[in-house]
Amino acid sequence: MPTPITVVDAFTDRPFAGNPAGVCILQGEHPDDWLHSVAKELNLSETAFLRRRSDGDWDLRWFTPADEEKLCGHATLASAHHLWESGLQASGKVARFHTLSGLLTATAKGRTITLDFPTEAPKPIATPAGLAEALGARVLAAGQNRLDIFAELESESIVRTLAPALEKLVTYKARGVVVTARADAGKAYDFVSRFFAPQCGIPEDPVTGSAHCGLGPWWAAKLGKNELVGYQASSRGGTVGVTVKGDRCLLVGTAVTVWKGELL
Repeated sequence: MPTPITVVDAFTDRPFAGNPAGVCILQGEHPDDWLHSVAKELNLSETAFLRRRSDGDWDLRWFTPADEEKLCGHATLASAHHLWESGLQASGKVARFHTLSGLLTATAKGRTITLDFPTEAPKPIATPAGLAEALGARVLAAGQNRLDIFAELESESIVRTLAPALEKLVTYKARGVVVTARADAGKAYDFVSRFFAPQCGIPEDPVTGSAHCGLGPWWAAKLGKNELVGYQASSRGGTVGVTVKGDRCLLVGTAVTVWKGELL
């Protein structure tokens, strides 16, 4: 029986921007090597695999072309968007996902989707040896959470034009490296970022929702406010609304379906 699969652009309001994610609705059990193979075939940053539970909730797993991930924002946003759009989730009902990072939920208001995720505040660390050289930029401050290394740079323009040595970044023991800076004055967002994860087979991720679970508390402490807007300045670009609420982080965005098909 063919398995339906959909590609959704997340954290954007138009096609071919934001971060594309595969959304695959499973009808039964599939071995992990099959899930890995599908993710490799799609070759997107993440592919989400969902299976409905007997209570109406969903089991959700995320795979990159290289491995399984513990937390992923854009593929969860894409999954919620697809469930409501396809009628698999009742309109107005909260979508509940059981994941490696515990229970995550999604709610919708019009086209806007809000994800309830764990806060992943980075702990301050000394700048890792060789990181500034690998990035080709001076690091003002560094931090690390259970997922990533964070590096604050001097300006938005440096973040936007950065061309790191990916073969050096792959040596760090983290999912990826997040670079960030305060937004230039007058911008509609508070901070910018980019995300490099060659360890996961992702040279640069277009828009990384889970990284904003760390960027949110990082910039909330520096800017003195808990409601922020981040812009991830990849070539595709995307906007993430972030509200830090203690140990939870609300991520806000929109999504667009770009194609649908079947796995034979």
